[in-house]
Amino acid sequence: MEVKDNKYDLINWIKCQDKLHNLESPLIMGVLNVTPDSFFTASRKASFEEAMTMVHKMVKADVDIIDVGGVSTRSNADLLSKEEETRRVLPVIEAIRKLYPNVLVSIDTFRADVARQAVSVGAHIINDVYGGSYDENMFDTVAELDVPYILMHSRGTAADMQSLCNYKDVVMDVCKELSQSVQKLRSKGVKDIIIDPGFGFAKDLKQNYELFEGMKYLKSLDCPLLIGISRKSMIYNLLKTSSDESLIGTTVLNTVAVGRNASIVRVHDVKEAIEVRKLMTALKN
Repeated sequence: MEVKDNKYDLINWIKCQDKLHNLESPLIMGVLNVTPDSFFTASRKASFEEAMTMVHKMVKADVDIIDVGGVSTRSNADLLSKEEETRRVLPVIEAIRKLYPNVLVSIDTFRADVARQAVSVGAHIINDVYGGSYDENMFDTVAELDVPYILMHSRGTAADMQSLCNYKDVVMDVCKELSQSVQKLRSKGVKDIIIDPGFGFAKDLKQNYELFEGMKYLKSLDCPLLIGISRKSMIYNLLKTSSDESLIGTTVLNTVAVGRNASIVRVHDVKEAIEVRKLMTALKN
């Protein structure tokens, strides 16, 4: 497999509505969990008011994208009904678009109908942690809506994913499985596809680091790359701490990811990620 190391070989733009966004300098995506049970306790915002307080904080820190999710994807989490999911996320998306029209909004969902409703009230991007495997209508919906799609690699669901870590070579297998989905999406006319390797989803600790080290091979898919390792178990289990104590570890790995030309960095701590970008940009320049 040919590997391209020059950052200009990457797809450096995504189109949201009628505006192009340059990804040569990575966009910072802030996590907004409108849930009571996400794995990182401090990210749980069960009410509209709590969620909007976090939105204001992220916007003040110069966030580029706010990723709104209503269903936790931690192991054995309750998948909820689509009605409850939309009840949680739609008012927040509408409020962000009204108050902060220049901030991009992504909907973190694996349900096509929820994605459709979210886009109808202003979401710019669909972020699907199951990469189209949960809802057979997702790819057709993305094609119809003509919005950027974040294709994450995963296997199974929250209930069984950690029993599906059987890879011959985790880097090559993830590349192959993502490539098959990219081809399906492109055959349907989807243009803006963003790749997420899916750290922590159907990967054990060693596999997560093998995949992180081999992220350059994902460039062969010719799609922008999203890195989401913020406060995940691959950090706190290695360091024998907790998600609450994993900000430094997160920042270290995000720095490496930015240095390797990640296009989007998904984080719980926006201020610190913005600082990483500023420092890395100064070094590159």
